[in-house]
Amino acid sequence: MSAVMIGIDPHKGSHTAVAISAAEEPLGDLRVRAGAAQAGLLVAWAAGWPERTWAVEGAGGLGHLLAQQLVAAGERVLDVPPKLAARVRLLEAGDTNKNDPNDALSVAVAALRSKARREVAAEDHAAVLKVWAKRHRDLARARNQVACRLHAVLCDLLAGGVSKEITAAHAARILEQVTPSGPVAAARHELAGQFLEDLRGLDVQLRETKKKLAIAVRASGTSLTGVFGFGPVNTGTVIGDVTDVTRFPSRDHFASYNGTAPVEVSSGNRKIHRLSLRGNRRINHALHMAAITQIRHRHSDGRAYYDRKIAEGKTHKEALRCLKRKISDAVFARLQADARQAAATAAAKGPGGQPGNDSDSSAAGLHPEHRLFGQATPEPATTLRPATQPREPRSLKPAAKKTRPNP
Repeated sequence: MSAVMIGIDPHKGSHTAVAISAAEEPLGDLRVRAGAAQAGLLVAWAAGWPERTWAVEGAGGLGHLLAQQLVAAGERVLDVPPKLAARVRLLEAGDTNKNDPNDALSVAVAALRSKARREVAAEDHAAVLKVWAKRHRDLARARNQVACRLHAVLCDLLAGGVSKEITAAHAARILEQVTPSGPVAAARHELAGQFLEDLRGLDVQLRETKKKLAIAVRASGTSLTGVFGFGPVNTGTVIGDVTDVTRFPSRDHFASYNGTAPVEVSSGNRKIHRLSLRGNRRINHALHMAAITQIRHRHSDGRAYYDRKIAEGKTHKEALRCLKRKISDAVFARLQADARQAAATAAAKGPGGQPGNDSDSSAAGLHPEHRLFGQATPEPATTLRPATQPREPRSLKPAAKKTRPNP
């Protein structure tokens, strides 16, 4: 463990740093204005402590830029979740006033005490996927808002409105058939036309963003697109949020992270597990959409697994949750295989490496006998339509478990 831990409470306009020893004794503090020289000022101030580690609160959020600048400067940086720092501040027996120095002190203490500290690494291709996945998600939300507003206006212009999901072409045909009967109807008709233009513009942006996301996914060389239901959007969302799969010791830890593992709410002799609402909801939504896609396609392995759970007496929601957990395990296996292949490729390019030595490490998850919920593809598919040729049923177990009987 480093001799000095420096906690940072980041803000938009300033950053407050507090240095503590291994015994949690304050050694000094500094407040710098947010700007181009922020990282240099902090490093110069901490030069008196050669063995130091920086703990940034929310290194994936408000403190993202500062954390990346410190990493680029050769510093060791830890990411401290804001909730963890808040718990330390709440349980502190001494001065608990809410201010920036106390917040930074809580961040440093949390980094010292935490057993599961995550070290911040320099951004790689996963950050590109995260950028475009977020852009696609924001555009999709904006389109839903415009579509709902267009629905509401059409209900005032046309008796019954539109019963199905509306598209720009459908709305245009409706507006052409409606003749305003007065100034109020004319105003609503004009407003509906403006919503229609907004809808068309968002549709164009969504298509362009999805193309860029597909190119980024293809450039990553991931095998995650081999899982049925994982197109460019779901793949970019998962890889962008996971970043480094090696931080999960097992598939159970990964399932807990994405919310597909049930949480225990036991007391005494009563053992109860309930649906988890924790974890990364973006990854959980991607797994949910993949599960729905597999259920809708009767030829998929996921649909066969879902039908078996229904035959066992489970409800639709229970069977869906089981399928989501199964897909989570398959995704984890694919991400692990990609990480092993990337590590083997990097080792082959290093000193003493021989090109082509990564065949053993990359075989798991890529061999036809080790397919997980679908055919592995070399690049992200642009459609989720089922294959025209029927496929042989395959095992739902990950490659590492191929010796065990199928469920």
